[in-house]
Amino acid sequence: MEEFQGKVWKLGDDIDTDIILPTEYLVFPTIAEMKPYAFSPLRPELAGKIEPGDIIVGGENFGCGSSREQAPEVVKALGIRAVIAKSFARIFFRNAINNGLLLIECRDLPDEVSEGDTLTVTVGEKIRANGKDYKIAALPENLMEILNAGGLVKAMRKRNGLN
Repeated sequence: MEEFQGKVWKLGDDIDTDIILPTEYLVFPTIAEMKPYAFSPLRPELAGKIEPGDIIVGGENFGCGSSREQAPEVVKALGIRAVIAKSFARIFFRNAINNGLLLIECRDLPDEVSEGDTLTVTVGEKIRANGKDYKIAALPENLMEILNAGGLVKAMRKRNGLN
């Protein structure tokens, strides 16, 4: 099992795609140009503080709102290793997987960690935080193939020998 550690950035419930990446920044031609504006309606400074390998912890209904793919793309581009939340909007969940961003549902952990905590994630098994283990479900093999490849397009290219 893959294992990694990351620092927590804590967000609340109902973090919609307009909070993740406001509509007005979709005019930029690249995700790199959009990155500085991620989460700006909620925390304008956040995008500049996130470091590669960090983890976002959210509450209920993370990623609700419109189905824009740029929302999970910009989260991944910031270097976020995983988003852990009580629940995810279904379209955001699938868009994230298709873009190679690991999402983990865990009902109890968001209420028991603080921003700045360090989590250890054993993919498909558990999350360790503040001396406590939180059991997590394993994702199906086909979704893990997509994540491990870095996204759906890369997974299909690999599967079809087009790398």
